[in-house]
Amino acid sequence: MAYELSEHQEQLCAGSRWDFSGLRALYINCTLKRSPEVSNTQGLAEISIAIMRRLGVEVDLVRAVDHEIASGVYPDMTEHGWATDAWPQIFERVMAADILVLLTPIWLGEKSSVCTRVIERLYGNSHLLNDAGQWAYYGRVGGCIITGNEDGAKHCAMNILYSLQHLGYVIPPQADSAWLGEAGPGPSYLDPGSGGPENDFTNRNTTFLTWNLLHMARMIKDAGGIPQHGNQVRLWDAGCRFDAANPEYRA
Repeated sequence: MAYELSEHQEQLCAGSRWDFSGLRALYINCTLKRSPEVSNTQGLAEISIAIMRRLGVEVDLVRAVDHEIASGVYPDMTEHGWATDAWPQIFERVMAADILVLLTPIWLGEKSSVCTRVIERLYGNSHLLNDAGQWAYYGRVGGCIITGNEDGAKHCAMNILYSLQHLGYVIPPQADSAWLGEAGPGPSYLDPGSGGPENDFTNRNTTFLTWNLLHMARMIKDAGGIPQHGNQVRLWDAGCRFDAANPEYRA
């Protein structure tokens, strides 16, 4: 399902004076469809992925529903009664990435249940610290891409981007992109006649999203991360509550 860059997008890449090599991006597709079913949200994300790869960024892709990700807010749910849990392996890929993009369809006006689970599991690791004594996700940037045949794209983006920044991700300007088809039953993004791939507004926003993620990730990485003054966890007494049901929860 590889996307071929438009003439304008190719010109932007060819004329770039920035070096994005060394950056890594992870796209987590939260479709409800298992592989090899076609994911319309993946179809839109391919624009962003193609730009990143054209600029030398290493791109990793996870379709979350293809993995047995347990429910819960602990790093490894096999320690809490689950027989299997693929999240610890996926989390390694999260931590290897400078850029995280969550992809989701809209169902009943909300992000998918799979996307909710992924965010909950991200939250379950957020108590970890980086080498500077900050929360684990500091120094990384996040965004989201959304598709659907009903209203709710901005509502979903609001929730996803808030969640990511609360965990420590930096959210650059215009870090969301979406395509919405006609309300009710009708063609999805990749269906013939949908108008999705030709939608200039969506293509523009997806391009802006991608470049803003790249610029922000480059600036933060070149600066050595978020400055640690004023945000080091160990300098505060408040934090974990060991009398709570989830000891890693930050009060």
